[in-house]
Amino acid sequence: AENVVVIGSGPAGYTASIYAARANLKPVCFEGFRSGVPGGQLMTTTEVENFPGFPEGITGPDLMDRMRQQAERWGTELYTEDVEFVDTSVRAQSIIVATGATAKRLNIPSEHEFWSRGISACAICDGASPLFKGKHLAVVGGGDTATEEALYLTKYGEHVHLLVRGAAMRASKAMQDRVLAHENITVHLNTATVDAYGDSKGQMAGLLLKDMVSGEERKLPVRGFFYGIGHNPNSVLFKDQIELDDSGYIVVKEGASTSKEGVFSAGDVHDTEWRQAITAAGSGCMAAISAERYLASNDLLVEIRAEADTPEKAASAGTAAAGGVEADTAETFDPTEVKHKGQFALRKLYHESNRVLGVLYTSPTCGPCRALKPMLDAVVDSYGNKIHFVTIDIEADPEIAEAAGIMGTPRVDFFFQKERIKVMSGVKMKSEYREVIDSKVNEVVSQTADVTA
Repeated sequence: AENVVVIGSGPAGYTASIYAARANLKPVCFEGFRSGVPGGQLMTTTEVENFPGFPEGITGPDLMDRMRQQAERWGTELYTEDVEFVDTSVRAQSIIVATGATAKRLNIPSEHEFWSRGISACAICDGASPLFKGKHLAVVGGGDTATEEALYLTKYGEHVHLLVRGAAMRASKAMQDRVLAHENITVHLNTATVDAYGDSKGQMAGLLLKDMVSGEERKLPVRGFFYGIGHNPNSVLFKDQIELDDSGYIVVKEGASTSKEGVFSAGDVHDTEWRQAITAAGSGCMAAISAERYLASNDLLVEIRAEADTPEKAASAGTAAAGGVEADTAETFDPTEVKHKGQFALRKLYHESNRVLGVLYTSPTCGPCRALKPMLDAVVDSYGNKIHFVTIDIEADPEIAEAAGIMGTPRVDFFFQKERIKVMSGVKMKSEYREVIDSKVNEVVSQTADVTA
């Protein structure tokens, strides 16, 4: 049996993995996939200005990349997979739960209709879409998440409306001051969102609002609507197995211990008060040390010494995952290569390639894009020279993104002989990408055989 299994990533899961790995426990970490992007909520955060050690600040995805590299360097076995079932009665020697929390939905009547067509739970992922640039946008919420998203969206929108249901914002004083001082943000207090309405193209065109004092309803024309209304704990896996409170948060005692012996909790899945990256990391440390002590006191600990990777090797793996490749030009473009970047390559391959053509639309601040890139690279590599693949940065090539109707990243489009055969938004399983490619790769092989014959 494994010494320690860490379920989840983010600051809590990665820190727990680092401490457990350095204690020679050889932890196994399931980072999450569809139920939560590897790296947690920080993968959808722009500047992190209050994490010690980064005086100039650092982006959330960059911070998570570094933590992941450090965990891997010390010997953590990382699996980018979801855990769908846990039986704590037949278990590894110890378990650390670091499944975090998920952004809440507003559940207005037309939410499903306009999801990814104007409504989003991630301004950092989707705000850079060309369809939002120069437009009026809205954010709902009054806490730090909502105020941060409103400030971020001022980089792209003409004006941002912050919709606060209560009589005052709940954000920190510093964030409130920044929002109130910004000339391109209007704060609407005592304002509830009743519904959204669309245009003739099926895209969201505005919101129906209600004044919580007078009861009066009015329309607010906006092209984008972003949620910043808090989170729900990802604890459903452990219902009826360990003690949860009335809101679904794991109940902890003595720092990290749960009601089940050998099961420990870390991060936002139990934190009902602080919910900070630094406190999540601290609780990850506590959970790992608690697990080590539990194993030792019960004579269950089996030390597995592993030689740490060099910092250079770990850093180079992180750079590869981030996808640092220069865009193709007329001078550098080589049609015999499989992977390309930028609009020049896309235009050439769209018109000239006889292979399946995959296009990944991404943006620099998109955390899920970083998680998806190495996975897609593995899929593409498995086909050799049977396909072409192009990465499009929607900030570097906004006209391409606008023509494609990109309203959120990541998105992968597949083409064959100038026909778009599939659009896949968000992060999918490898098998789903392979299924699309396989449906047309066989045609390419067949055509090649016919020509040869």
